Amino acid sequence: MRYCILQSVYEGMDVINKQFVKEKIDSGFNYAVTFAKWLGISCALGITGGLVGSFFHMAVNWVTQFRTGDHEWTVFFAPLAGLFIVFLYRACKIDEETGTNLIISSIRTNIHVPIIMAPLIFISTVITHLVGGSAGREGAALQLGGSIGAKAGDILHLDQKDMSLAIMCGMSSVFSALFGTPLTATFFAMEVISVGVIYYAGLVPCIASSLVAYKVSLLLGLKPTAFMIGCELPRLSIVSVTQTGIIAVACALISILFCVAMKRSHDLFGIHIKNAYLRIAAGGMILIVLSLICSSGDYNGAGGQIISAAIEGGTAKPAAFLMKIIFTAVCIGSGFKGGEIVPTFFIGSTFGCIFAPLVGAEPCFGAAIGLVATFCGVVNCPIASIFLSFELFGSGATILFAIACGVSYMLSGYYGLYSSQKIMYSKLKPEYININAK
Repeated sequence: MRYCILQSVYEGMDVINKQFVKEKIDSGFNYAVTFAKWLGISCALGITGGLVGSFFHMAVNWVTQFRTGDHEWTVFFAPLAGLFIVFLYRACKIDEETGTNLIISSIRTNIHVPIIMAPLIFISTVITHLVGGSAGREGAALQLGGSIGAKAGDILHLDQKDMSLAIMCGMSSVFSALFGTPLTATFFAMEVISVGVIYYAGLVPCIASSLVAYKVSLLLGLKPTAFMIGCELPRLSIVSVTQTGIIAVACALISILFCVAMKRSHDLFGIHIKNAYLRIAAGGMILIVLSLICSSGDYNGAGGQIISAAIEGGTAKPAAFLMKIIFTAVCIGSGFKGGEIVPTFFIGSTFGCIFAPLVGAEPCFGAAIGLVATFCGVVNCPIASIFLSFELFGSGATILFAIACGVSYMLSGYYGLYSSQKIMYSKLKPEYININAK
């Protein structure tokens, strides 16, 4: 009797163990299948995004070189170019207001991202740079990559959650190809959607697509974006930490100013000039007037040479950051296409270069800190910002850059370049707030 009871218990335990082992095997198999699936999808998106991003980079570089090479008169065609951009969007039945905010929203919702957005943003951004519009490239990168990822999701019949990962992969791949910063691209795509919540499910897919796209860009002869800081980096000390913190506080305020200027400019153009054609033509006319007043051409286009001069040479005009804010707000606010990140680099580096000597720091070091801190303040992505400092400047002062990112992130409030960005958790305490960026 006792033997029978014990035997039945052992047999029951054996069944339980077999079931447990079977569940573990099934679970491991599912993990392996999911890993292999996303490795394949992300590599395919990395190749596609790498090719598209590289050709886009080449196109923007070519028109920039053409414009700055004794063809600065192209700015006089800005109103006509603007009209053509609006016409393109209308002809393709896409709202000209559609942009990066749609891509960000599509990751949280089932909003459809049309593939036609990819060629539209490609062409319109190249046109904007050709006529000297003050814009960057990352807005196009996110829209190009998001459109490609969404189309891949449609082709593969992915569900909504997997579609979101595909869009993030597309975003990170094109961003990586454009800037040559795969780690920044990976964490930017994961962080920018919901501040305070990182989509770690996208870590392997995004980093795989970023690395593949980065390798594609290298094979096509594109060099990664990088700067050599033109001064000796300070050692970690109370003085250097204090200087870095003060610069970061000032950059947080500048990031708020830039975000407010971008939003107010867009609102003012929309309120006072209802017609999209007239609005962008007016923006083009203002761009011409501003260019004639400044006459240097420093604030037209992305302004990469000004960024390099601030970081590598420690030189910048005192009002350069403010003029870039005005040029970019008019350009993007009136309807021209492009991104705000490279203008942010311009604003942060020139401001940091001018402000740093006031606290006893080297202008070159201040320019580098200013670039990273202002970037962090406008996109609310501290982890991506720290990786950006490493990929742009090396690891010489990573701790100081991390301090700058932390201070700027905390003090920049709930402002941001992308109104569809969700601030999930408070920057001041562990509290769930779930609000949109201002």
